[in-house]
Amino acid sequence: MSGENVQSNDACRLPWTPPPAVDVEVLPAGKWWDSVRAAPRVGERALELLGEDTGAVIQDKYGTLYWLIEVGSAENWCLRQVRVLTEMADESTYLGVPPISRTEGPGAHWRVPLSADRYLTDAFKLREALAAADRAELGPVPQGRQLCYRCQLPTDEPVIVAVEHSGSVAGATIYACPSHARTYPRDAVAEAGAMRRALGRDKIR
Repeated sequence: MSGENVQSNDACRLPWTPPPAVDVEVLPAGKWWDSVRAAPRVGERALELLGEDTGAVIQDKYGTLYWLIEVGSAENWCLRQVRVLTEMADESTYLGVPPISRTEGPGAHWRVPLSADRYLTDAFKLREALAAADRAELGPVPQGRQLCYRCQLPTDEPVIVAVEHSGSVAGATIYACPSHARTYPRDAVAEAGAMRRALGRDKIR
């Protein structure tokens, strides 16, 4: 049996397959599935943590990862650099879906191929993996909105990048949005001390 026939038979056993296309097709979230989008750093760590528990995963040309989950199973998620794509009351949300046969880049492709045995990811397991990846990659989660030191805009996804101090006295905590956290000059020793001081002052949960 040829590889093409095997792929065709496998597709027939799937609960859903992308429409036949030669390129990425934009499809609405909330109809067959919702999707969870994670930035590369957090997404890669979560994928590693999930292991064999992951379902199919799309990766776009920027390295962003997208999991497919059951519709309505990811309500009220609040994780840094993670977004849930679903149907909204007043707007539609779309996801670029590559052909089922495209399993390599460049461009959008199935990082974890879609198959009859690997389709939706369990939302609970995915959230646990993403939460652990969030803490591992971005550090402890500060409470509430904070102002980014760089863009000077409030962010719901603050990352502690430093704690100003004079001598042995700790001062103000410096926050950044996830995008600008990556550009803050890093000092591993000072950063670790800042985290300990912030924890001691109950500035994070």
